[in-house]
Amino acid sequence: QWFKVPPKIYFEPQAIRYLTSMPDIHRVTIVTDATMTRLGFVDRVSRVLQQRREPVILQIIDNVQPEPSIDSVQEGARLMREFRPDTIIALGGGSPMDAAKVMWLLYEHPGIDFADMRHKFSDIRKRAFRFPTLGRLARLVCVPTTSGTGAEVTPFAVISDPATGKKYPLADYALTPSVAIVDPLLTTALPPALAADSGFDALTHAIEAYVSVYANDFTDGLALHAIRLVFDHIEAAVTDRAGAPEAREKMHNAGTIAGMAFGNAFLGIVHAMSHTLGATFHIAHGRTNAILLPHVIRYNGTVPTKLTGWPKYESYRAPERFQDIARALGLPATTPAEGVESLARAVERLRDAVGIEPTFRALGVDERTYLDALPQQALNAYEDQCAPANPRMPMLDDMQGIMRAAYHG
Repeated sequence: QWFKVPPKIYFEPQAIRYLTSMPDIHRVTIVTDATMTRLGFVDRVSRVLQQRREPVILQIIDNVQPEPSIDSVQEGARLMREFRPDTIIALGGGSPMDAAKVMWLLYEHPGIDFADMRHKFSDIRKRAFRFPTLGRLARLVCVPTTSGTGAEVTPFAVISDPATGKKYPLADYALTPSVAIVDPLLTTALPPALAADSGFDALTHAIEAYVSVYANDFTDGLALHAIRLVFDHIEAAVTDRAGAPEAREKMHNAGTIAGMAFGNAFLGIVHAMSHTLGATFHIAHGRTNAILLPHVIRYNGTVPTKLTGWPKYESYRAPERFQDIARALGLPATTPAEGVESLARAVERLRDAVGIEPTFRALGVDERTYLDALPQQALNAYEDQCAPANPRMPMLDDMQGIMRAAYHG
């Protein structure tokens, strides 16, 4: 097995100051969105860079959309090739970081075909298409301003194809950022709803990583600690944004710690279903995860008749893994079944406490449109790169059943 994270991770209030001393920064492209520019975060990073001894020339690409498309990252890479940066700074949530990763790849290797990058695989190290090495022209520095995606430390990027209406999770260790700067002071402008969504994204990352077929000794401790941090701090971080700096810091750390876990253990069918449902019905990713997560805990917490094909996953142990999590949280877990149900209910209570709707019906999704879409949604989820790491091999009917339950409650 394997474990890889960025070579350098800076984490503390004012960690952004490390940009003043980082070596060999001369030409910088900042990849972000219009909100980051409007809120002054781009100016803030620019001022830090201006404190360097030698002048820094800046290029700003601030048109990243919430679901970055193939066309947009290709255009960003074209602009980079004209400017020729030695450093790319991704500033914002998951979308700017995902976009920057693919722009970085296309900047250094413009001949790559997107169709090759999206090929599904079972082992990230053994695949039909091998991503080229990155870093020859530039390094990638990721600076998250939300607390949950973990993209600053993972080898993943999610890119949308408007032509098909699908989201494609790309995965290769070549996409691992060079540096992550985890500064909780950059999350102060995060609205409560987005803090709740991103926090549940982090929680889902950690829980799916802990029960993944790729889970291992190196990822388990990270996943469990991230879960505890979210349960301990998300409510204060959402409901008392101004008065809870410690909670915001702990949630920011939790997002990155969970990222280190799932970046190496991978995810499961919560994310496989969330990618397609979110893209189709335009629902925030973390909110979609929060609605699906308790249903998938109960589904994976039941021993199946068919196991996954990963050779190191020799016996089904998801119920015991959920029991471990429940015990770590101080929940009733005398038996695996009790632990599964305790955890699912605790997730539901936490979801309610931070104001996330319990069902897709409550979100206002049209029932007939949703139910009619389920066969294709299940197929999309089955084909998603996140599905193979799920401990229980998902059947199409099973995923339709989970998505139906997530609509009605």
